[in-house]
Amino acid sequence: MKYDVIVIGSGPGGYISAIRAAQLGKKVAIIEKYPTLGGTCLNVGCIPSKALLDSSHHYYDAVHHFEEHGISVEKPSFDFGKMVDRKASVVEQTTGGIKYLMDKNDITVYEGLGSFESNTQVKVTKNDGSSEVIEGTNIIIATGSKPSTLPFISLDKERIITSTEALKLKEVPKHLIVIGGGVIGLELGSVYKRLGADVSVVEYAPAITPTMDKDVSKELTKVLKKQGMKFHVSHGVSAVERKGEEVVVTATNKKGEEVSFTGDYCLVAVGRRPYTDGLALDKAGVKVNERGQIDVNDHLQTNVSNIYAIGDVVRGAMLAHKAEEEGVVVAEYLAGQKPHIDYNLIPGIVYTWPEVAAVGKTEQELKDAGVAYKAGKFSMRALGRSRASGDLDGFVKVLADKNTDEILGAHIVGARAADLIMELAVAMEYRASAEDVARICHGHPTYSEAIKEAAKAAWDGKPLNA
Repeated sequence: MKYDVIVIGSGPGGYISAIRAAQLGKKVAIIEKYPTLGGTCLNVGCIPSKALLDSSHHYYDAVHHFEEHGISVEKPSFDFGKMVDRKASVVEQTTGGIKYLMDKNDITVYEGLGSFESNTQVKVTKNDGSSEVIEGTNIIIATGSKPSTLPFISLDKERIITSTEALKLKEVPKHLIVIGGGVIGLELGSVYKRLGADVSVVEYAPAITPTMDKDVSKELTKVLKKQGMKFHVSHGVSAVERKGEEVVVTATNKKGEEVSFTGDYCLVAVGRRPYTDGLALDKAGVKVNERGQIDVNDHLQTNVSNIYAIGDVVRGAMLAHKAEEEGVVVAEYLAGQKPHIDYNLIPGIVYTWPEVAAVGKTEQELKDAGVAYKAGKFSMRALGRSRASGDLDGFVKVLADKNTDEILGAHIVGARAADLIMELAVAMEYRASAEDVARICHGHPTYSEAIKEAAKAAWDGKPLNA
């Protein structure tokens, strides 16, 4: 069978790319080796983690915050099995929705492992061992990523686990040791801390969320410590050993001293690696760099002109929404359009509570680049909406060019930061100034007023409510 476009991988990048190509008149096939569509994000990543984050957040509020709202309940309890079942139901509904979209757009779905036979032929090997070869004028590689580990760590996937196993535990850990203070570690650590686990985060860098703005890292550390999480930054892990039902993590602190942590589970959350296993890229002549990423140009085109690659398997942030945008760009480019993507404006989000979100440059990046800038910051605590809901932690920080007032970066810690950041992403797409945002009438009382105030602070240094 011959297609205009073959997509290998059905995660957010792959399935979106397939849909957009089909919308633009292409005959499309998509190959997925697992029984359900949606890739890591929908099956064992973004969606199930948010389901557990929401469930645990409701429980945490019932225990810690209902009373202050005048709501009296008997001592709250939870059924962890039901939480996990609900998560599974959310995943099932979401992946089922992808199958519906494939049918709606007349996209042929092949279940099996896709591997190149040539630059235009892909073999689909099914679970029963049978195979067939399909042909594509253009091929898009969207095979995503897998959790990384450290060379000396042996993942048994029972007590020494990755994010995949952390999302389907049968019990709440007594003491969860998290190696890595990035997005995945903090989100899953938050889930289990809210449900009663002791959580210790061991991070090699001097701060958690080390790639984010320093003010963000500082504020998030303060808030999560208040919630009971423990942080051990500037700690280099050297060994992880399972001893029966316990796990011992050995690390060296910044003083050069060896320290150890003992828990019943250890979550290894040190990042993810591009996943190209089984693709037989050599048969198509596709090049991979020293980091395991597929090399692409500005059009996401590999060194083989009819083969493209998107998402976690190429350079850049490993984010579902980045993969989606790249999928759309490739589909539209193949249809003769002239799409664009601004990688500087892809938001980064941490779904703890309060949430964290950022877009554009950090203050450190502007300093390192020698850019003259000004910063405006506004505390969530000063908002009427925050006082009404009780979500007082956090701030909005806006960075603008000192001479032109153009917004260069924005950083939020606070309630609904994941949604709020998009106002600033849109503003930056249109190269708005801090004054532009400050002069827009924002609804009152809303969390978004903090954006207006921070923008005004960056523009003229005079927020109205601080």
